[in-house]
Amino acid sequence: MHFLDDSLLPENQQKLVIQVAPYGPQWVPGDSDDIPVTMDQQVQKAVDCWNAGATVLHVHVREEDGKGSKRLSKFNELLARLREAVPQMILQVGGSISFAPETEGEAAKWLNDDTRHMLAELTPRPDQVTVVVNTTQMNIMELMTEADIAGTSLTAPGVQAAYRDMVVPANPSWYEEHIRRLVANGIQPLFMLGGLTSLESVERLVRRGAYCGPLILNYVAIGGGASGVHPADMLEFARRTPDGAVLTIETLNRNVFPMNAMAIALGMHVRVGIEDTLFGPTGERMSSVQQIESMVRMARELNRDVASGEEARQIYRLGETYRNADQTLAKLGYAPNRAYGERGFPLRQVA
Repeated sequence: MHFLDDSLLPENQQKLVIQVAPYGPQWVPGDSDDIPVTMDQQVQKAVDCWNAGATVLHVHVREEDGKGSKRLSKFNELLARLREAVPQMILQVGGSISFAPETEGEAAKWLNDDTRHMLAELTPRPDQVTVVVNTTQMNIMELMTEADIAGTSLTAPGVQAAYRDMVVPANPSWYEEHIRRLVANGIQPLFMLGGLTSLESVERLVRRGAYCGPLILNYVAIGGGASGVHPADMLEFARRTPDGAVLTIETLNRNVFPMNAMAIALGMHVRVGIEDTLFGPTGERMSSVQQIESMVRMARELNRDVASGEEARQIYRLGETYRNADQTLAKLGYAPNRAYGERGFPLRQVA
């Protein structure tokens, strides 16, 4: 993304899209008073987040006993109810389904390739499914402090060990097929990228014509295999992101607030919720709704408007696909592919 002299003025920025992740599959119900367990509670949480100002809901599902559900039938049940309860909200299913270990000492792991492919068959279909590109470590413990986990299940050594060794399997043969299935079923991929190497891999997909659609990205700054919380890394990722993409900042713990403050000021978008942090900026417990309200206040202080549901859909370009690699590159603001025999730097074309 490039910044003109007037790019920091709020009247020239897109309205702010607030993603919320209120289901927190890594936590158990006793870890927080804000974890919805029953289906009714999970639906009501979505309603509360919508009313607070979030327009994108990151969806995980729990069983009645409070454990993260790995059954796609439960996702179908929740999606059907959410379509009725929050019809204007963008429903974004977490591609891990649930990475939580069933018992202490069991590995924390993403489900197998075939099961994750079945997310393309959810009914009713979600608006988005998150997609990780390139297999990576997902050690969510690396940036956790004692204060972050005090009084929660993550203080147990066995649970810590399970999360410390978690790996996200996302090899090319899997994610190319997964993207193909999602697009074929009218579901937009939301690319969860932990650094520049994954962004470069996505660009290569586009240049080969393996993905022809809007580029909706989360920069995932959670450490442990993904980027950390150094602002320079975030800014370089933003600089390398094409102008036509939509970029949301996702991080963890109390870093959520300063990182998102920078995102709001720079015209990018934000993600909050108890999946990312149980705490507010000064270490007090803060619910998902309270975190949304904090982002809304921050945006108002900077005179940046918050997007409505319909405006968020327009910003995300839901429903759009493109003919081929050339049109996709032009729509996204990438330089075109090099023509045979062409020397020098290919010039950007008008979309």
